[in-house]
Amino acid sequence: MRIARFVAGDNPAFGAVELAADNGDHPDTINVLNGDPLVGPVNYTGERLHLDDVRLVAPVIPRSKIVAIGRNYVAHAEEFGNEVPGEPMTFLKPNTSVIGDGEPIILPTASNAVDHEGELAVVIGRICKDVPVERAAEVIFGYTCANDVSARDLQERDKQWGRAKGFDTFCPLGPWIVTHLSLEEAADLELVVTVNRGGQVLERQRSTTSLLVHGVAELVAFVSSFTTLLPGDVILTGTPAGVGRIEPGDRVNVEIEQIGRLSNPVVAQDA
Repeated sequence: MRIARFVAGDNPAFGAVELAADNGDHPDTINVLNGDPLVGPVNYTGERLHLDDVRLVAPVIPRSKIVAIGRNYVAHAEEFGNEVPGEPMTFLKPNTSVIGDGEPIILPTASNAVDHEGELAVVIGRICKDVPVERAAEVIFGYTCANDVSARDLQERDKQWGRAKGFDTFCPLGPWIVTHLSLEEAADLELVVTVNRGGQVLERQRSTTSLLVHGVAELVAFVSSFTTLLPGDVILTGTPAGVGRIEPGDRVNVEIEQIGRLSNPVVAQDA
């Protein structure tokens, strides 16, 4: 199932996305749900909307935290001359950095070097602590695409990454959450990041989650070993090699096999 959060009137709602590719008998639609599936049981309202008639927003706004993992692909660590850490390297991004598909990434005036970082994101579905690796699947609600946008110059200058990774709009998520993937399937998904610049499509990143140093189950176990995870919390699993600069006028696309395509324009912050 693909769970999306959308706006068709005044307030966001949740729905199950039904793509024509799955069933040629109908256009792309969204089957409206009567609540938040991350909070409790929901039912269909009976209302079905055309996907083109709604605006998708971030499929989840973490109530608590986004835990991101650094240097979790060997090639990405090497492209910056860094060693791969022996255990997952974690940092936090604020929930105010989250935007959805189609919303603009705003380049802050404080930085002259902002990069994209396409990633697989894991959405937690229940309160959990000290989760064993073998039970990680029980606490995962689903998966979505993410872009861990990073002000590279501030990251180098500050040493701590809170500012460089935490600006508003620096965590695009979407377009929806896929709930039907198994851990085994999530362990071998192709990830491709392209940047559309002036009509030219530039491929920047192409890799697979099979190259994660620490896999999804291991990350859930590790993160839950030091912090309680809540429904809607997000774990960003790390980015592969090929991160690169983004500029006003660009459009960044993060596409993950079996999940979807997250696409965001890039704009400059108003002076």
